[in-house]
Amino acid sequence: MPAYANGDGKVVVFFQDAGKFKYRYSTLGFQDSANLDDGDLWPVSYALRDWSPVVEKKVVELVKAAIA
Repeated sequence: MPAYANGDGKVVVFFQDAGKFKYRYSTLGFQDSANLDDGDLWPVSYALRDWSPVVEKKVVELVKAAIA
């Protein structure tokens, strides 16, 4: 499955395809090196059921924040 690293070479985001694993939804997940910390609780994975402009915008925002 695809994964993407930050400038230090650490994986920050990965994708798991629903079809490959026979899941109901695909998963976009973030490793602990992602810069998404928000207090004491924050999501580290997201279920993706369908791709749309709204979903794409949110994914782009999350990935940009994660690698910043």
